[in-house]
Amino acid sequence: MGYEWSFGFLWRYRTLFVTGVEVTLAYTAGTIFLGLILGLFVGIARMSKYKLINWPLIGFIEAFRCTPILVQIVWFYYALPVIVGIQIPAVAAATMVLTFYTGAFYAEIFRGGIMSIEPGQWDAARALGLSRWHVMRQVILPQAVKRMIPPFMNQSIIQLKNTSLVSTIAVPDLLYQGQLITADTYRPLETYTVVAVVYFVLLFPATVFAQLYERRISKT
Repeated sequence: MGYEWSFGFLWRYRTLFVTGVEVTLAYTAGTIFLGLILGLFVGIARMSKYKLINWPLIGFIEAFRCTPILVQIVWFYYALPVIVGIQIPAVAAATMVLTFYTGAFYAEIFRGGIMSIEPGQWDAARALGLSRWHVMRQVILPQAVKRMIPPFMNQSIIQLKNTSLVSTIAVPDLLYQGQLITADTYRPLETYTVVAVVYFVLLFPATVFAQLYERRISKT
């Protein structure tokens, strides 16, 4: 006998879906902002010639890029409190992991974008008497940002999808709200179908915009 689909019951849970979307978008926007700040400083510091500065930053970047983010979330929430002796709230653990994870990728995007600028740009700016900081801020970064935007946009889209993993430590994002509804109704097929559709509605426009922007950049 075939399964009888019915989505009408989900209407009474609409507030949970709205709350889940709000939390998901808040985590996405907040950790992207914090990740950009972290990535900028780490990316610039990675260009240092001093090994005592470079090696720890390489370790930080590779640790977060080369381990699954789900493992990181679980480790920060369950293992780190044992090490430091302080209980870390789920919200704080999720924020730290998402920030560090995306910051590690952003750092390499910043570094790659800066290093893609021709060395002659540095030499010409220094010949004009500009300090290294002013060269970076007024000459190099404005040119590099244009090349960085496409990978930034792609990584930010991935970040929105990554937020679904915070549901594993009971952060009330969209997926977690779906789990609550499923536990209350025993209708996982309809519930997770709607959750998937909502994620698609959030992600598809951003993906299309990123593709259109990349095409526009390639023509200039």
